[in-house]
Amino acid sequence: MSLKNPLENFNPNAPSTANSTLFGLPFDASNAELILISVPWEVSVSYGAGTARAVYNMLEASKQVDLFDIDSHQAWKKGIFLIPPDETILSKSDFFRSLTEAHIQSIYEDKTIDNERLADINLAMDQTREWVKATTSEWLAKGKKVALIGGDHSTPLGFMQALHDLEGEFGILQIDAHCDLRKAYEDIEFSHASIMYNALERIPGISKLVQVGIRDYCEEEYDYLLANADRISCFFDNQIQKALFEGATWREITDKIIEQLPRKVYISFDIDGLDPKLCPNTGTPVPGGFELSQIDYLLHRILAAGKTIIGFDLSEVGNGESDWDANVGARVLWKLCNRFLSNPV
Repeated sequence: MSLKNPLENFNPNAPSTANSTLFGLPFDASNAELILISVPWEVSVSYGAGTARAVYNMLEASKQVDLFDIDSHQAWKKGIFLIPPDETILSKSDFFRSLTEAHIQSIYEDKTIDNERLADINLAMDQTREWVKATTSEWLAKGKKVALIGGDHSTPLGFMQALHDLEGEFGILQIDAHCDLRKAYEDIEFSHASIMYNALERIPGISKLVQVGIRDYCEEEYDYLLANADRISCFFDNQIQKALFEGATWREITDKIIEQLPRKVYISFDIDGLDPKLCPNTGTPVPGGFELSQIDYLLHRILAAGKTIIGFDLSEVGNGESDWDANVGARVLWKLCNRFLSNPV
């Protein structure tokens, strides 16, 4: 354990150096309260790719983020450290992504499915879930707060399982354009489009899933949502917009969202929950969505209501020709980290 105060000679007003850590912070794994685990994995993406390398792009963009955060009382000073991405996971993602592309092409061309190839893809997805669970469990056992950076939205399932082992029952606040409630998508069991179905079916301790901003979903998902109304509350984007058009305030809407959450809350933030002008290169952008300020206000209200954030993931940050998606992703990550570290307990 490092005994020296890492902030002793650190100037938060100075620019980050080329080789500095995430956000240019001076912490390491021993003295940071919050450990970020990156999962450079996007095997199941079904439209736009690039999310597997999001963490590398956000790392560079993060060095342009000003650290002063008056709203969270400078919570970042408790320490944030990003574990370097596992290159083996990235290489495996690239390999199995090529197999998935061939598999999806077979579906679209109405060809015979290669069942052996599909089995290999599903096995690789499950092995990555196990890796995520083992890795996050290791850091949680050390008493660290842990958060996860994807990759596509399939990545946090193992983390949710690790949190359940430690915390028992909790609820999920899902910020997303999609329900992600398909039993499987394109025959892939652990698809990004199935993350919340898998979470609810495999983790009985998830007492409530509260979905916010949903605006693209299929009939299968809607039927599942209705059949599980005791565990799922969905605030559809069109319903939120209608309420705002008719005079409701965002505070009134956030209060209704928060009423559905139990005391312990896990935040699953698919960046496509935002307006796609903020994330145009995310995997499956959908018109509509939120401004970042709206989500940050929701996070503030969650803490003000006495809820405890136990972890979060940020997924689906794309990789376009410019650095815009990484810039927005880094700022979303900064706010999530500071709100997480602002927990009252």
